[in-house]
Amino acid sequence: MLTIDGSQGEGGGQVLRTSLALSLVTEEPFRIVSVRARRAKPGLMRQHLAALNAAAEISRAELTGDFVGAREVTFRPGRARGGIYFFSVGTAGSASLVLQTILPALMLAGEPSTLVLEGGTHNPHAPPFEFVARAFLPLLRRMGPQVDAVLEMPGFYPAGGGRVRVAISPVTTLRRIDLLERGEIRSFQGKAVVAALPVAIADREIRVLAEKLRWDRSRLRTETIRNSRGPGNAVIVEIESENVTEVFTAFGERGVRAETVAEIVALETLEYLDAGVPVGAHLADQLLLPFALAGGGSYRTLPPTLHTRTQVEVLRSFLGCETRMKSETDSVWLIEIPSSPHSNL
Repeated sequence: MLTIDGSQGEGGGQVLRTSLALSLVTEEPFRIVSVRARRAKPGLMRQHLAALNAAAEISRAELTGDFVGAREVTFRPGRARGGIYFFSVGTAGSASLVLQTILPALMLAGEPSTLVLEGGTHNPHAPPFEFVARAFLPLLRRMGPQVDAVLEMPGFYPAGGGRVRVAISPVTTLRRIDLLERGEIRSFQGKAVVAALPVAIADREIRVLAEKLRWDRSRLRTETIRNSRGPGNAVIVEIESENVTEVFTAFGERGVRAETVAEIVALETLEYLDAGVPVGAHLADQLLLPFALAGGGSYRTLPPTLHTRTQVEVLRSFLGCETRMKSETDSVWLIEIPSSPHSNL
């Protein structure tokens, strides 16, 4: 049985989620030790347990270590099956990260799927719904499967309570794509969102975005969400280009000034625009797994993050593929994912 070191790289939940996703697709069992060893509270948290249980349900897997706090897990999957599934994190833990775990297998399953996921939809340190729906899923659709997500109720950290519905029409093989040029920028916009908080917070954030990005105010707006279970604040910028759409987000937190939240998003946006690359830093690590399953692919991006480098290591463990990362300039990197024995299962 393959053994994965959960302390490698960023040493968080990503190692477990990627291992589960690859195990589902390859039907290869694995054992992971030192789960989330580099976190202040090591072991499985509720959102990681939700991802583990979701992976087990769609594949009728045998598993051990399926409890909060577990630092070692074994997972023996059967064949992943499409169907109608409901998964609840039970906390404000990210619903997007549960989706990330099971989506690759369901995109290649023999039957369509409908998923209802409950939990956090707008969390720090996890892909928010807008990123998933506007940046990630359109690229997956170009690879063949039809994957559509609808936000039925937002769930901001720490209250959670969000709900996302996802429809998946699978394919037997994924098409390779390459993202080497951004192409012409077709549209750009930003918004500051508040739920159960004064709209003045959003107004302050919009002023900072306008100043830092030097965008006309017609490109920026505030949005008040009425159906959230708890308070929340997010600043979201979207850049739609000819070949890719990128989304940049930061979240308001207690003790953090609204201006600081907007500045974080503005700086990430400017870094991306100045580099001229098609793929931003967060999207870069999300694309590695589907590109590997598609028989390869390539893209230009910003300098690889620790999350990206960790993803590369886990892919090597399961698929044996040697991802190439090459610096072209200080701010532009080329990432090339080769084909592997498990490509297009």
